Amino acid sequence: MTNPLLASFDVVPFDRIEAKHFLPAVEALINDAKSAIDQITQNQDPATFENTLLPLEFSSLHLERVSQCFFNLLSAHTNETLQNEAQHISPLLSNFKNDILMNAPLFERIKSIYNQRETLDITAESHQLLERTYKSFCRNGALLTPEQQEEVRAIDSALSKATLTFGNNVLSETNAFSLNIEDQATLEGLPESFLERAAQKAKEKKLDGYLIGLEFPSYMPLMKFAKNRDLRQNLWLAYGARGAQNNERDNKAIIDQIVTLRQRRAEILGYTNHAEFVLEERMAKSAKNVNDFLGDLAEKARPAAERELEELQNFASEQLEIEQIQPWDQAYFSEGLKKKLFNWDEEKLKEFFPLNQVLTGIFSIAKRLYGLHFEQDTAIPVYHNEVSAYRVFDANGAFKALLYCDFHPRPSKRDGAWMTSFKTQFKTSQENHRPHISIVCNFTHPDNQGIALLTFQEVTTLFHEFGHALHGMLADTHYPSLSGTSVSWDFVELPSQIMENWCFQQESLSLFAKHYKTQEPLPLTYIEQINALKTFQEGLQTLRQIGFATLDMAYHDGQFAGQEVVAFERAVLAPLQLIKHQHPYVMSTAFSHIFQGGYAAGYYSYKWAEVLDADAFSLFEERGIFDPQTAKSFAENILSQGGTEDPMTLYKKFRGREPKNEALLKRAGLLAED
Repeated sequence: MTNPLLASFDVVPFDRIEAKHFLPAVEALINDAKSAIDQITQNQDPATFENTLLPLEFSSLHLERVSQCFFNLLSAHTNETLQNEAQHISPLLSNFKNDILMNAPLFERIKSIYNQRETLDITAESHQLLERTYKSFCRNGALLTPEQQEEVRAIDSALSKATLTFGNNVLSETNAFSLNIEDQATLEGLPESFLERAAQKAKEKKLDGYLIGLEFPSYMPLMKFAKNRDLRQNLWLAYGARGAQNNERDNKAIIDQIVTLRQRRAEILGYTNHAEFVLEERMAKSAKNVNDFLGDLAEKARPAAERELEELQNFASEQLEIEQIQPWDQAYFSEGLKKKLFNWDEEKLKEFFPLNQVLTGIFSIAKRLYGLHFEQDTAIPVYHNEVSAYRVFDANGAFKALLYCDFHPRPSKRDGAWMTSFKTQFKTSQENHRPHISIVCNFTHPDNQGIALLTFQEVTTLFHEFGHALHGMLADTHYPSLSGTSVSWDFVELPSQIMENWCFQQESLSLFAKHYKTQEPLPLTYIEQINALKTFQEGLQTLRQIGFATLDMAYHDGQFAGQEVVAFERAVLAPLQLIKHQHPYVMSTAFSHIFQGGYAAGYYSYKWAEVLDADAFSLFEERGIFDPQTAKSFAENILSQGGTEDPMTLYKKFRGREPKNEALLKRAGLLAED
């Protein structure tokens, strides 16, 4: 049978792809790419940008597309076969990457061009490609001895397997837990929509009553609304036990392995630790800068957090005479305090945010800002029947991108929300090849009428991921490795986080926030509540995020050094936790961002990018949130440029100056009063 992955394709032929196709396709395409690189190194002419850098940049394009497809499916719609194949494919790709980056004749040609960089007649974007390519070779072993290179190869192969195992364990642990509750009274306080879904889940498993799981749309409502404190505690402990139960899915030893391998790799390459290696290529530049940034934020957030916790404790004591609030109480009493202070009712607010309506609203906002038009195309093959696909056009009707949307949880999908791509944008002399982008989330499933009502947090999550998608869809660069989200990881969150601001503006909310039954616009009182809530418990939330980032840095800046995971985590987080975790709850063993994803020594970038997004959005606020010139400048200087220039250079082109943190502190309510 012909392997559909080896044929030339534009739209991924999901209707013809099977799991068994990936490994032979990857093996064949690696061989093709190696042949292309051999042609470069065997060229007897002096090395030039045109005969070396250009063919190298495009040498493995088909392989990269197949790899993107494979790893996207592994995250969004996995199965045992894909997971088994990943254990073969990941090391193959890791070894292939090292074959390129440790290819001495190839590096000599690149080095020769790099040494002439001041006299080359090439574009600024081409200079950036040369700079990044040369650095990539140096940072991945080109200057090492053969013995050191072999050790790096072995480390990379081991890391590719270990990070996969970590992610598989988290998914398996999440899916393995379920709680069958037959007495509805145990679920007192939970909304009717939650009970309906839980009852449907139980029915699907041929059980009576209700079935509760650890996937976020099941776990979070229970923590917010369940009056039964013991039930909240049980769920909280189960959520925190994922990957830490001393069973075959335990991740503690995997964490030790991953951190140790990253540390050793950094040392071989001449860095003190993995954080130093990572941050050299980020806006932050050093672990000291990151820790100073986090420490300064923590200092500003802590007084507010202490006041907020005291207020929450007083409220809990009034409600249930609880002497000491516990971690499993925080979301529940926070929800009650919101209701008291702001007359907040999340269930009523959800009625104004049906998913399809919110998505239409996002499309309308993108049209007003960037002239984009979205048309669903049911003829495009998708990898699951819950996925929808859209063709995206600009204001002139020119095709810009494909957009896949995959919104609901299932056992085959990992937790969280993310944007990814199935095809990267790039230009050739004949064509501007447009990108294929995907948004993947885990929102509440539709009810029996097919309506999925989103919490406001889910609304902001969708806007966040759509901001990433815009970064991909509006990409307009020549080289695939510089396109779209191929930017510094502490810059990549700017397009996503700035997009969340349109969730809070009356002018944009009026486009889509309407009652799902009556089409009544979202009342002004709700909009005022939403904006008032932006600073609600912001001190506690900021400390929480700083805790995640601090833990990430501690694992990767040399502090860990093989310590016991649970004790290490507790020691690192203790100064930042106002509600102590003196219980068998572990965060690290399910911290997929840093042990499976790409955020190792980079989790701080969420807070870093908040400074950028608050400062950047303040310009929209000054000029109007749909001001065409401001939107055009953001598209031209940020969204379209990818990694073609230094991120601070791009930011200053848009904002006219470097970012200031006053806008973030003001938005978060953390500015000290005079």
